[in-house]
Amino acid sequence: MPVVKARESDIDLLARLLRAEAEGEGIQGMMMVGNVGINRIRADCSDFKGIRTIPQMIYQPHAFEAVTHGYFYQRARESERRLAKRAINGERVWPAKYSLWYFRPEGDCPATWYNQPLVARYKLHCFYEPTATECENVYNTF
Repeated sequence: MPVVKARESDIDLLARLLRAEAEGEGIQGMMMVGNVGINRIRADCSDFKGIRTIPQMIYQPHAFEAVTHGYFYQRARESERRLAKRAINGERVWPAKYSLWYFRPEGDCPATWYNQPLVARYKLHCFYEPTATECENVYNTF
C-alpha cells in the first residue's frame, strides 16, 4: 500500500529523478534517492513543510541538482519505475531510511548538512537525517 499518493505520471516523474540523480550509484543508490524524496513528502518539517505530492517535492526550488541543471530530461525506464513504486510503497534502505538530505561532496562527508547529522556515506553520496524531536513524521511507521 502506498505511503504517499501517486498517479502514473507521479511514478514516471519519481523514476526520472532516480535515474537523473543516482544512475551511477546503481539500484541501491537510486532507491535511496527515492527514500529521501518520499521522506520529504511525509516529513512536514524543516524545509519540507507543506510538501505533499511528488511533483511538489521534485520541483521544490533548489531541491535536486538534476532538476536544476537539466539532467532530468530522460524518460522513465521500467527498471526505475519499479524502484519508484517500491519507494512509494514504503520500502526503505539504510542509510537513507530516515534521511531528508543527501549530497555528493568533493571529499569527506561533513558531520552535518542543513543542521542534520551525518548517517553514513553510500558510494559518493552522504546521507543526513533529522532527530526524532525535529521531525517525528519521518520516523513514523506506515
